[in-house]
Amino acid sequence: MIEVTALASSSKGNCYRVTDGHTPLLLECGINYREIQKGLDFQMSEITACLVTHEHGDHCKSIKDVLKAGIDCYMSEGTAGAINVQHHRINKVKTKQQFQIGTWTILPFDVQHDVSEPLGFLLANQDGDKLLFATDTYYIRYKFKGLTHLLIECNYSLEILNENILSGKVPQVMKRRLIKSHFSLENVKEFLKVNDLSKVEEIWLLHLSDSNSNAELFKKEIQQLTGRVVRVPS
Repeated sequence: MIEVTALASSSKGNCYRVTDGHTPLLLECGINYREIQKGLDFQMSEITACLVTHEHGDHCKSIKDVLKAGIDCYMSEGTAGAINVQHHRINKVKTKQQFQIGTWTILPFDVQHDVSEPLGFLLANQDGDKLLFATDTYYIRYKFKGLTHLLIECNYSLEILNENILSGKVPQVMKRRLIKSHFSLENVKEFLKVNDLSKVEEIWLLHLSDSNSNAELFKKEIQQLTGRVVRVPS
């Protein structure tokens, strides 16, 4: 059974704890280390490893402290180079080459973001559960079978973004970056439509924009589309 805890999920910082009851992991470390400690009740020694998708600070802010705590960190070679931290606990992984951490078998895959070599991760445990983690991407080219848990970015709605641009709340240039770097509600829906959701237990919508999203609306629309439990971290 997979258990997910969101320590932070926004443009200010992202960090999640996932466990299958045997091997607890951190997904991202993009908040102050003290906040991570508090979120985990100061049980840092229970964390087996940390997966980092890319080098932006809201995803890897505490990387040095996490490494110092003796936690192995996994990321692409491009991300490691961009972070520019030398440490024996940094493990470089390659797209579509699976690796093992405790009871998890993890498959990294490429995503689309304006950074060096961003990754998403498919995590499978020994009980047959499959967790998809994908954030900071405007598109996912792959289809997945047998997913039980989705942690997926739903950063903005094109409709809300356009309204904000018309009203002057958001500059036009922001739209150009968003549509080539972040997952919109509209694209999340298309992704869900083409994937096998028959075993899905819950869908987490992550990394909502401060100004171009609506948590209640996003949750309602994804629930109506999928008929699954949908969670939006506060």
